[in-house]
Amino acid sequence: MSSIAKSALWVTFSEIIFNLSGFIIHSILGRVLGPADYGRYGLVITLTTMVIVLIGNGIPTAMAKYISEIFETDPRLVLRIKKQAIILQTLIVGTITVVFYASAGLIAAALGDPTLAPLFRFSTLIIPAFAAASFYFSYYTGLHRFNTQATLKTIRSVFRIAFVVGLAFIFGLKGSISGYVIAPFSVFAIAYLIDKFKVSPALEKQKQISTAGKTDFNWRKLVNYGWQVVVFFLAYELLISIDLYMVQAILRDDALTGIYNASLTVGRIPYYIFYAMTVFLLPMVSKASVNGNFKNAKNIIDNALRIMLILLVPMIVLMSAYSQEILQLLYGRKYLAGAEPMAILVYGVGCLTIFYVLSFAMNGAGKTKTAMWISFAGLALNIATNYWLIRKLGILGSAYATTATSFAIMLLMLYWTKKYFDAGLGLGETSKVALTGAFAYLLTIILPSGRYFFIATAAIIFAVYLFTLYLMKGLTEKDINHFMSLVKKRKKEDIEQELSGNEPGA
Repeated sequence: MSSIAKSALWVTFSEIIFNLSGFIIHSILGRVLGPADYGRYGLVITLTTMVIVLIGNGIPTAMAKYISEIFETDPRLVLRIKKQAIILQTLIVGTITVVFYASAGLIAAALGDPTLAPLFRFSTLIIPAFAAASFYFSYYTGLHRFNTQATLKTIRSVFRIAFVVGLAFIFGLKGSISGYVIAPFSVFAIAYLIDKFKVSPALEKQKQISTAGKTDFNWRKLVNYGWQVVVFFLAYELLISIDLYMVQAILRDDALTGIYNASLTVGRIPYYIFYAMTVFLLPMVSKASVNGNFKNAKNIIDNALRIMLILLVPMIVLMSAYSQEILQLLYGRKYLAGAEPMAILVYGVGCLTIFYVLSFAMNGAGKTKTAMWISFAGLALNIATNYWLIRKLGILGSAYATTATSFAIMLLMLYWTKKYFDAGLGLGETSKVALTGAFAYLLTIILPSGRYFFIATAAIIFAVYLFTLYLMKGLTEKDINHFMSLVKKRKKEDIEQELSGNEPGA
């Protein structure tokens, strides 16, 4: 039988490849397009992607939640839920695409650059292509077909490098936007063929031999859950993107916007890497808390928080300390003005990562409104602090504002996670990791670094960090065994029992 742990390794690997492809794209486009056009590229793609995330994660996320609850016990409903989700998603995607196209001029005017309007209209094609691919990612998540999802994600990484970068060299800014249309549509075509010739026939066969009694599913469940997810993602995407738009709207400088976009993009590396956790957390928490017993998911969430805490701290410390070297390596000397903002932003991104991952635990348990309201509170705070600090400190002020806001919403999410699931970060564990992280930061000051040599230094510091944490008993044999389980083939039942806090084979 397939192992959840082994699937986790593949999904994490595919996420790393996917995000690495993103940084390759940004690094090359930053050089090919130059700061001004790269800033315009960032504005167009970021806004269009925000719309995609909204329509790509509402109904499909609801579909994934309900399918994950019944695909083993009641497979007869899977195809029914999928069909209803397709109808609803098609209506939503079509409406949003038309509205976005018609609003391109208003959006460009609000950003103080009417010349962006044609680019926004052109980028409208990204919406249906991306939404179609995202639908199948959610579908395979609900079925716990994580290996299939990981394969598709890896293929998409290759496609977007080939199409986005290749077309940018030939056609410039419009070519890079075209790549964001062709790549997801190609992945959708592959995902559809896998479904048609492999997944759907298997489900039809299961449906015929199933003895489950239910044969219908109320589509209103998808809508009732989906609209809350959409509103959550609306607030969240605005929360993490509003600083870039406010930099453009207040400073009216395409070059500074491009520099800030570079620091923001690189600073989000930890966030992109840990996104893989959300792929598992929503269906697993949904399955564990299906009868409203939220505390059944405590060990799953505790393990996720522990992994994040141990790995996020050194990543943030190293990226902050070597922000100048990283930006020069990825973007070149023209973007070095973004090093100081990036050094601050990565701390905010660390807090934002914890908030985002825990939001999927909330969504899996049906507590979507909690994540939604925290996101709206964070959005309001981020707008206010950005408006004040950008006018005083420029792009550095935006970095301070975003980091402060991210810290505040992380604390709120940790509070509600403790209340609902009785899960959270222990004071003792947090203190050990914080002290070890401070030691790692001290080493970045003491040890030599350079344009390329910093990579070796960072690797040494990361190893010292883990060894020191092990000596302080902040990293235990149990943690190492959890990691080793990723590379061992083990029974699915044993992994699930271990995550629930029971001994395998009990």
